[in-house]
Amino acid sequence: MGLIRFLKDWTLPVAIATGTVCYLTFYYVPQLDEWGDMLSPVFDVIFPLFVFLTLFVTFCKVDFHEMRPHRWHIGVLIAQLLLVAANIGIIFMVEADAEQKLLWEAVLTCIIGPAASASPVVVGKLGGNISTMTTYVLISSLASALLIPTVFPILEQAVHVAFLEAFLLILEKVSIVLLLPLVLGWLMQHYVKGVCARIVAMPNLSFYCWAISLSITTGITVKNIVHSNASLVLLAMIALSTFILCWVQFFIGRGIGKHLGEKVNSGQALFQKNTALSIWVAYMYLHPVASIGAGCYVLWQNIINSIELWSYGVKKSKS
Repeated sequence: MGLIRFLKDWTLPVAIATGTVCYLTFYYVPQLDEWGDMLSPVFDVIFPLFVFLTLFVTFCKVDFHEMRPHRWHIGVLIAQLLLVAANIGIIFMVEADAEQKLLWEAVLTCIIGPAASASPVVVGKLGGNISTMTTYVLISSLASALLIPTVFPILEQAVHVAFLEAFLLILEKVSIVLLLPLVLGWLMQHYVKGVCARIVAMPNLSFYCWAISLSITTGITVKNIVHSNASLVLLAMIALSTFILCWVQFFIGRGIGKHLGEKVNSGQALFQKNTALSIWVAYMYLHPVASIGAGCYVLWQNIINSIELWSYGVKKSKS
């Protein structure tokens, strides 16, 4: 019982540790190379499947009547824009130093990205409003689809991608991950109510689907770090900077939410990022090393999520 309780309380750190240990085991044990080659395409299929299931199960619980803009949405978006502007200013100041520029570009990918598609899952576990959080994810995705093709080509003049082309590419990636399960969740609520009720009756299903996705994401992150040609100093600076950024965005988001009545939602909205999209745009527009920033960020944000969930569970049990 103690082990089961531990796994329930610390599901996300366990998922991170599992992904890390699994990848490093396959990397350092040559006898497992054949198994690694066999399992790689399997994980390529499993990962998007569990991301889809995570969101689909969550959206079966969404009250679509509550999906409308709120004041805290505007507050969080303004904060994101200000952080992006400050980061761009720093990049231009350190442009002559290649490593410093890479460091701040890695940080930028963790600011400019949209709110994580799975953030409503955590919001639901923390007693927040899943519906308003889902609305913000949609708004945030559209905002990032506009920001990314505007900002990144300015930083890397060598990249020549038409704005409309880049906008549609990003929107397509977000739509496949986000809109399809959202539409299916709505259809389930209206036309397959019995099955939908059974899904809703399993409150932790989406959370555990997400934990499996996180384990795979962690393995990919560790792989990118192990195979990176960046110096250890730069990697350490990226890891430390994204760790600090994670807490900064968390507290700014919470501060905004405290004044606008949505403390839990606002905190998650600003700091919990769609790191898969951030990694992709870093490869497309910037430099492979910049993608390590988003890779580290996914670990930090889920450690914070674990602390939040543990703290919320303690408070709930006391009350």
